Amino acid sequence: MNKQVANDMDAAVAEIRLQGFTIIENFLSSDQLSRARELLGHRGVEFKGRNNFEGSKTERIYALLTQDKVFQDIVEHPQIMALCDTFLELNYLLTTSQAICIHPGESPQPWHCDDAFYSIPRPRNVALSTVIALDDFSAKNGGTEVVPGSNNWTELQAGGDYRDGEAETDPEFAERMADQSIAVEMPAGACVVFAGNTLHRGGRNTDSGIRRALSNQYCQPWARTIENFYLTIPREQVREMSPKIQSLLGYSVHSPFMGQVSGSHPIKTLDPDFVPSVYRNH
Repeated sequence: MNKQVANDMDAAVAEIRLQGFTIIENFLSSDQLSRARELLGHRGVEFKGRNNFEGSKTERIYALLTQDKVFQDIVEHPQIMALCDTFLELNYLLTTSQAICIHPGESPQPWHCDDAFYSIPRPRNVALSTVIALDDFSAKNGGTEVVPGSNNWTELQAGGDYRDGEAETDPEFAERMADQSIAVEMPAGACVVFAGNTLHRGGRNTDSGIRRALSNQYCQPWARTIENFYLTIPREQVREMSPKIQSLLGYSVHSPFMGQVSGSHPIKTLDPDFVPSVYRNH
């Protein structure tokens, strides 16, 4: 790591600790940006959300790692891995990898934090989130809105944690957060990284175009993941992925033996001939 990159990473770490988020410019290469846009543009899928949180005019595409290697490369981006190395314990996991496309006319999400379902008092350090812009983010097209410093708030300050997928029950709280928030305005190819307990939301899209983004989130090795990748990604595909991606998907052991499979390291299950010891001689 050269001196400039090291200085940039030190600044990013300091910003996340102080204000709960940082922006990495020129995060995607031009080829990665073009490829991701191309793949999302040709799917022809319009799965719209089921509640106020998911959004009635928001399309979400899950398990992106199965779609193309470009999404795998983005998940294990060196700058993000360096931040995960700083904020999370060894053997941290990928908890979700999805595309979020906010269509025109979408209303703002409820204020929430991505680690709300972990019942650990705030402030906590369970997860790290990324939102990667595939289109320019603005205050008009649904760009992410964040509440600076909310990562250091207590439960009382944060107004209780969002968990139910519905609108905020306290309009006064929603208005207060809106007054304290800022819209993340950044060009396509940039990435905002924030602590899992930073309050944020997808903004209102009053523009004429779709706001496309990728959202990769990471969590502590002892936390349950949002997406169950063991069921969504076939082992045949995992076998062809990099060792780092395999570890992020849970094919690793968190000391001393969390994640083992019948006493064996889970990476052994990627062998086509693997048979768990409990099934042998039956």
